Amino acid sequence: MIGTILNGKKPLVSVTRDTVIGAIAALLYQHRIGAVLVVEDGDIVGLVSERDICAGLHTHGAAILTATANEIMSAPVITALPTTSVAEAMETMTDRRFRHLPVVESGRILGLVSIGDLVKRRIEQAESEAAAMKDYISS
Repeated sequence: MIGTILNGKKPLVSVTRDTVIGAIAALLYQHRIGAVLVVEDGDIVGLVSERDICAGLHTHGAAILTATANEIMSAPVITALPTTSVAEAMETMTDRRFRHLPVVESGRILGLVSIGDLVKRRIEQAESEAAAMKDYISS
C-alpha cells in the first residue's frame, strides 16, 4: 500500500497558483524533488513538475521563469488513497504518463509519491519474496 511509503519521506512541498516558476524551480532544486503540488484552501488544484517547466521553457522561452504556477500546472490532478497498492499506483502512473501521485484521504493531503518511490518499494518487495522463497527451499 502506498500510504506506507509516506512514512519517513520529507515533508510535502506545495505552492499557490501565483507562485512564479523561478521560485518553483528553486524549490525543486533545494528539496531535490521533481514536483510540487499547487494547493489553495487545502485542496489540490494542480501540480507543477520538472516536465511542466521544461515544456514551458520550450514554448515560452526564458519568460517562463516569471510565469505563475497557474499558467503551466497540470490539472486536474489524479490522486490515490493510502490503501492503493503499489501495482495499482504504478499502472495508473504508466497509463496516464505522469511521475507523481498525490495521496489523499478524506480530503486531507497526506503526501506525494513518485514513480521512483514505487519502483524502490516494488524492488524491496521482490527481494523480500525471493529471500522468503530461498528460506523455504533450504529448510
